[in-house]
Amino acid sequence: LQRDGGELIGQSDAMRHLAKEIELVAASDLSVLITGETGVGKELVARTIHNQSDCADQPLIYINCAALPESIAESELFGHTKGAFTGAVADWGGKFELADSGSLFLDEIGEISRNFQPKLLRVLENGEFHRIGNAKQIIKVDVRIIAATNLDLERAILTGNFREDLYYRLNVVPLHIPSLRERPDDIPALIQFFLDRADTAHKLS
Repeated sequence: LQRDGGELIGQSDAMRHLAKEIELVAASDLSVLITGETGVGKELVARTIHNQSDCADQPLIYINCAALPESIAESELFGHTKGAFTGAVADWGGKFELADSGSLFLDEIGEISRNFQPKLLRVLENGEFHRIGNAKQIIKVDVRIIAATNLDLERAILTGNFREDLYYRLNVVPLHIPSLRERPDDIPALIQFFLDRADTAHKLS
């Protein structure tokens, strides 16, 4: 899955359907859960949704939940005040503050700590949180949530690794990206795209 000039490449029925779904969901402010195998282009679809939305001129903030240790998750997402913990040498706004009025892309959401999930759920429910070290100051943000995963979250719910209420809060609008083997009709277009890009790079070198 690639993009050329802001458009998703591919003329298969699956890609046409996906493009239409993106167009529809981008016009809303509903939370989106993008699913698909690793490498199918989930981040690209998230960026396309944001770029086609009314908040396209606002930030799109990315965070990889798989690379987010539980010990720093709260600080990364909600921020902290100076002196809140060892190493907190200044006030810092987290990802939610940075994404205010824009979109927050939670990649690999299925990997987020089970212990942190209730805290994330509360923010998704009311848009309110506080920085670590300042429980008195409530911060309220308006953020569009786009999450993505290659895991089967419904199975993770059954095994106790993912909260069911968080899943339904994220999965307001589900978008599934089919793998290339499910849409072989798009292979010629993708080959041509890579050939054109290689030719352009060669001419510029």
